[in-house]
This record gives sequence, C-alpha cells and structure tokens, in this order.
Amino acid sequence: MLNLTITIVAVCICIALILNLWRLLKGPTISDRILALDTMYINAIALILLYGIHIKSALYFEAAVLIAMLGFISTAALCKYLLRGDIIE
Repeated sequence: MLNLTITIVAVCICIALILNLWRLLKGPTISDRILALDTMYINAIALILLYGIHIKSALYFEAAVLIAMLGFISTAALCKYLLRGDIIE
C-alpha cells in the first residue's frame, strides 16, 4: 500500500514540476520566474525524499538537505542581485 501511495505522490510532484517549468519559461515577470524556480527546488527535494523512503536509505535525506541549502542561498542571491544589481557589497 505504501509503494502505491509513493508512486501516486511522485507522479503528482512530477506534474507539478512540469507546470513549474512552464511558469519558469513563460512567466510574465521575473518575480514569477524566481518563484517558479524556488518551487522547483522544493518539488525536487520532495521527490528525493520520496525516493529515499521508497528504497529505505538515509543517504537521500542528506542530499535533500544539501539541495535545500543551495536553493535558499541561490534564491536569496538572485533576489539581492535583482534588487541592487550587485551581490557582494
């Protein structure tokens, strides 16, 4: 039963990733594109966690934490660049 649930949730997250990719490519403003990219990081983390649960390995949880940190830093740096034009002051 758990395998079926993980499969259904993974398909739903993949659909969400495809819709986020569409918003990333066709977004009317740059802020929509930044939000789509940030949401893609979150969906990728969810897929990695689901895969880790499926194969019962703790290694994928560490990879998800690493992607979460990189996603946060890159989003903050991109927003700072768009607001000020320079990342390092």
